[in-house]
Amino acid sequence: MTETTSTPLLRQDDERGVTTLTLNRPNAFNALSEELLTALQHEIDDLSKSTKVRVVIVQAAGKAFCAGHDLREMRAEPSLAYYQKLFTQCGQMMLSLQKLQVPVIAKVQGIATAAGCQLVAQCDLAVASIDTKFAVSGVNLGLFCATPSVALSRNLSRKAAFEMLVTGDFISAQEAMTKGLINRVAEPDELESAVETLVAKILAKPPVALAMGKELFYMQLEAGIAQAYEFAAQTMACNMMDASALEGVQAFIDKRKPDWSSFS
Repeated sequence: MTETTSTPLLRQDDERGVTTLTLNRPNAFNALSEELLTALQHEIDDLSKSTKVRVVIVQAAGKAFCAGHDLREMRAEPSLAYYQKLFTQCGQMMLSLQKLQVPVIAKVQGIATAAGCQLVAQCDLAVASIDTKFAVSGVNLGLFCATPSVALSRNLSRKAAFEMLVTGDFISAQEAMTKGLINRVAEPDELESAVETLVAKILAKPPVALAMGKELFYMQLEAGIAQAYEFAAQTMACNMMDASALEGVQAFIDKRKPDWSSFS
């Protein structure tokens, strides 16, 4: 995969159904310019229509994962209408990631700040190099990271998220894992293999179960507990009627490994 600074986003698809989206503005610490946000939305919309994709990886070229919004662009057009449009566009892109029917994994290195930290939080799973640092540091510039707080507060405990938001302090990858922002940490030279281990585990599962499970997982989080159980019961009943689930249960009864080769 060739990296060119003229293309803000790169896409690579492999034969397994793994799509890798690479933020490709390394000289700008992969800041989310309008062009990059538009490119991300385009690719996510395309992936939402695909029946072949099984896993999406979001990674970045260069030393940093993402330094948030492009502040030079923001400062160049100081108007309320522009800022409303920009933050709405970013929020829509983030929400589109969650709506994908397949797991989305953030592969993180360097720094992930402000909307970059939001992007990590918005992905379903995240693996980071052990030397990565995370922050929602807009408050240091007089700008509370309101939109990042939406994703952050749905990953961390309230007090942990609020502390990051009001101090702007960096936390380490180890702290980020402890607090729930990321799933795993790895040495820099082992980051690729750590992500691949997670991908392999996901690819070994029936795609129908994962799609139904992901949709239910986020739906029930936003519901009251009674409605959450109602959603969950309906999802499990429908999932149980799928051939891959019936094969899995039968395999358990037969004391053998399930054969899902025909369900991929």
